[in-house]
Amino acid sequence: MKYLMLIKHAESYRSQPIPQGLLDAMGEFVTEGFKSGVLKDTAGLKGTVEGLRVRSSGGKLKVTDGPFTEAKEIIGGYALVEVSSKEEALHFARQFMELHRVHWPEFEGESEVRPLEDM
Repeated sequence: MKYLMLIKHAESYRSQPIPQGLLDAMGEFVTEGFKSGVLKDTAGLKGTVEGLRVRSSGGKLKVTDGPFTEAKEIIGGYALVEVSSKEEALHFARQFMELHRVHWPEFEGESEVRPLEDM
């Protein structure tokens, strides 16, 4: 079963340096995830200043360029994993967030874990 994991946090973290310990730990975590076959894809996302939104409302499309100043949280990155259960997806997400807790204690955010629809 595939799950999409989204890391959400305040956009202000985009302007803060990521601690080297976290970068090193994430490098090992991601490498092991790809080696084991659990991790299928992952990336951080650039700030909303480089993004845009396309909204459908009232039968019309509206395009809004970033930054999205009204957003309290942004999606800062994602991971696509393939695991055998919801519990295994939770375990992977907890490991990911634990790296942040240990190596960047000031960081506040969350990982949202969502199963993909079977198509």
